Amino acid sequence: MPISITPLAELREQIDAVDAQILQLINQRARYAEEVAKTKLALGESGSFYRPDRESLVLRRIQNLNTGPLSDETAMRFFRELMSACLALEKPLEVAFLGPEGTFTQQATLKHFGHAVKTIPFTSISAVFNAVENGTSAFGVVPIENSTEGVISHTLDCLLTSTLQICGEVKIRVQQNLLTHATELNDITDVYSHAQSLAQCRQWLDVNLPNARQTPLSSNAEAARLIKNNPNAAAIAGMIAAEIYKLPVLAANIEDDANNTTRFIIIGNQIATLTGYDKTTLVVSTDNQAGALYRMLEPFATVGVDMLSIESRPSRQGLWDYVFFIDILGHGDNEQVAYALSELKTKVTMFKNLGSYPQAVF
Repeated sequence: MPISITPLAELREQIDAVDAQILQLINQRARYAEEVAKTKLALGESGSFYRPDRESLVLRRIQNLNTGPLSDETAMRFFRELMSACLALEKPLEVAFLGPEGTFTQQATLKHFGHAVKTIPFTSISAVFNAVENGTSAFGVVPIENSTEGVISHTLDCLLTSTLQICGEVKIRVQQNLLTHATELNDITDVYSHAQSLAQCRQWLDVNLPNARQTPLSSNAEAARLIKNNPNAAAIAGMIAAEIYKLPVLAANIEDDANNTTRFIIIGNQIATLTGYDKTTLVVSTDNQAGALYRMLEPFATVGVDMLSIESRPSRQGLWDYVFFIDILGHGDNEQVAYALSELKTKVTMFKNLGSYPQAVF
């Protein structure tokens, strides 16, 4: 029995009709966003209209509604860009990030906020904090930990003294690429990148470029900029650097660990409300006494709050005096979490809630 095949012309006509409907609905959503802005202004709201909790819930709703064939990640990425464009209609958003342009931090910023925001590079993590604290930028994005290299100490130190809140997080799979104008590996004499990226690609470099000189630089983006006009040099960097500096990718995904992931936090003055998919980050200190750490963690176990991680750092207040950064599952407004935190405060000498915020969606 012959298979029934829909003519291409008919299929293209149907696609054109759907495209027209999609465009009409996108613009309808944009008009609603403009009305939201007017309502917020009428109610006296000022500052940023971005709401991390609201956007997280929208993306999770899209994930639950999605029936394919598009993947959940693709569907959420599309709606992230749509929300970004609509937010720009309400009020343009400026976000500080650890630069220069072309870094994984900028990639994380665009993944979280979408491409309609204005990204502003800064040369250090402390400069990003300062930009948000003094109102130059509404939010900032900085790395906080890598799955293979561990925590970013400078970020923890800044969190310890800053008045800002953590109001979101985003995770990036670190995919390293060899960017170069060379057409053959044998033509490459020098490889530039950040020291961590060179280390993350050590095995690949030993096998494929054993004779090339490796030079560490301040960032992958700086490496991409440096080799832009050198046909015998290569940079190891992400795809965003390849796009910005218009460099061909000779070899993709050359990292030794395919699961290498970096987590970034969103810092700002925004306090995220409870979504049901939250985490809370704390910093505490306790007396240096036997059993002090056990007593500090006991409230979480008592009420069944999951502790995701704990990291100790010198307090810089005294010799062998430490503070502990703790990530727990749940929001500070959750009844169990609130009880655990109230009990914890009675068992420590210093307590600071760095923020309750939605977990990364994708």
